[in-house]
Amino acid sequence: MGDEKPVERFHAFLSQKFHELSNLEKQIISQVWDHKDEFIQWPTISRLLIPGCVRKKYHTYHEEIKKEAKSRNIAIDSRSNGPAVMTYLLAGGKRPKRIGGRGWDIHHIYNGKFPFIEGGKTLHAAKNEKHFTQSADLVAIHPIAHALADEYFYFAWLLRYESFKRFNYDPDSVFCKEVDDFGFCR
Repeated sequence: MGDEKPVERFHAFLSQKFHELSNLEKQIISQVWDHKDEFIQWPTISRLLIPGCVRKKYHTYHEEIKKEAKSRNIAIDSRSNGPAVMTYLLAGGKRPKRIGGRGWDIHHIYNGKFPFIEGGKTLHAAKNEKHFTQSADLVAIHPIAHALADEYFYFAWLLRYESFKRFNYDPDSVFCKEVDDFGFCR
């Protein structure tokens, strides 16, 4: 395993994790992932909206962010996850509506769960000032896919690998050997 490239090692380990699932879990996860465009929406660009920001009860914004949001008809959201929601939308993300009109949840794909190495650590973006408002860490996610991302190592890491492919984002250094201070492969 020592001579393998990081992505090859990742795929081998992820395959092992898949085989640990029950047949029904495999079917459900596979169906959702095979139709991921119906369950997961990504931002179009990588953007760190507010360096230094972490999740707290209420937020305030600089005037330039307020102006940009207003010019794009994006509501200012001062609630705890508001900066992440605004980051996602300002980075070109679409937020489909749920039954009842509420938007899909905006999910941090690095949410402090499922470290790649057992007993290791993984980024908890909401608690990190370089990642809470990083759009490469955010998706709009259907409630079914959200449950899978919250409960299954396998699904969570599919999302993380997709972010790596789209944005070169790898804050846990799983897919590349070296990342910069903001979690992007060098």
